[in-house]
Amino acid sequence: MALPKLNAPTHTLVLPSTGEEIKYRPFLVKEQKILLMAQQGGDEKEIADAMVTIINNCTGLDANNLPMFDVEYIFIKIRGKSVGDIIELNLICPDDEVTQVPIKLDLNDVDIQISEDHKNEIQLTDEIKLVMKYPVMKETIQNTTGTDEVDGTFKMLHTCISEIHNGDEIFHRVDMKIEEVKEFVESLNTLQFNSLLAFFQTMPKLRHFVEVTNPKTGVTSEILLEGMQSFLE
Repeated sequence: MALPKLNAPTHTLVLPSTGEEIKYRPFLVKEQKILLMAQQGGDEKEIADAMVTIINNCTGLDANNLPMFDVEYIFIKIRGKSVGDIIELNLICPDDEVTQVPIKLDLNDVDIQISEDHKNEIQLTDEIKLVMKYPVMKETIQNTTGTDEVDGTFKMLHTCISEIHNGDEIFHRVDMKIEEVKEFVESLNTLQFNSLLAFFQTMPKLRHFVEVTNPKTGVTSEILLEGMQSFLE
């Protein structure tokens, strides 16, 4: 006689990047084990790979081809429906940078935030304009794993230039050689380069502010939680 099978409930969410409604289920013990093992190892790539596997299993989507902020948002929703919306975090008080304060955070209060001045079109000159695309999960992992911050930043820049407009002429990324893109980026002046960096600094992120009071000093501070790692217990 076959053992009974348990049916997981399904829920819906709206993808921040497209507004598309998708269905998802909570993760199961076999998937929770993958995450726990990755967290125990402490390797960022292993944790990212575990998140991808869980999202793929629970939604049917290919998380590798989703923007990073979509991945973070989906994961936090799956996590909330799987083991509870309330998480406990130990945060270090900014005023002395030593004292830890335990807090309880409701994941329902956490959302994707986007800066008001964010834009994906960057006007470099009167004639030349860039159109940027968001880095997807696999690109983020490839460009930031095993490399220093500066090299990783330039790799992300090269990856995320989608179009270069020169007046009425449009150059699409698929038609550009990587050497051409590198040469183009290196030809920018400082102001132009900073406007390009601003795209990444202001793009949508999983962000949430919390207030903590240092029990030793009585000082209340605001702490920014940003990125998926900040919300993992």
